[in-house]
Amino acid sequence: TLRDIERVLYFESYVVIDPGMTPLERSSLLTDEQYLEAVEQHGDEFDARMGAEAVHQLLHDLNLKQLVAQLRQEILECSSETKLKRLSKRLKLVESFLNSGNKPEWMVLTVLPVLPPDLRPLVPLDGGRFATSDLNDLYRRVINRNNRLKRLLELAAPDIIVRNEKRML
Repeated sequence: TLRDIERVLYFESYVVIDPGMTPLERSSLLTDEQYLEAVEQHGDEFDARMGAEAVHQLLHDLNLKQLVAQLRQEILECSSETKLKRLSKRLKLVESFLNSGNKPEWMVLTVLPVLPPDLRPLVPLDGGRFATSDLNDLYRRVINRNNRLKRLLELAAPDIIVRNEKRML
């Protein structure tokens, strides 16, 4: 659900990427306690992540052709009108990805596009001061947070601090 995706993106829940040989299910959500318990029981036999990195990996691992076949089968077996509508919309979306040649993981930005300076100019004001575009401030904050995150990772900072910095990005 949308709420589940938000919980992963805002670092509230882990999502299982690869269950390995564990009883965990792919794409299932884990709280911090459940994750720590699973790590204690299974070690590194499974992969669970948080944030956009996790969503990107799940989208990358999707097999669209297999998903189309599965959705068509579910539509044939469907008896509920609302479920049929939902499945049809989902099928249309997946087929659009296949037909366009775009990959679902491309919806998650891994690099930030930066507008050229001419499109975010400094405007001189009375009194010798300048007005800058809000974009300049946003870029500055992203760069500062990214540098801080890089430094925290180099220092092997506690996971909760790194997670908070990633969430701020």
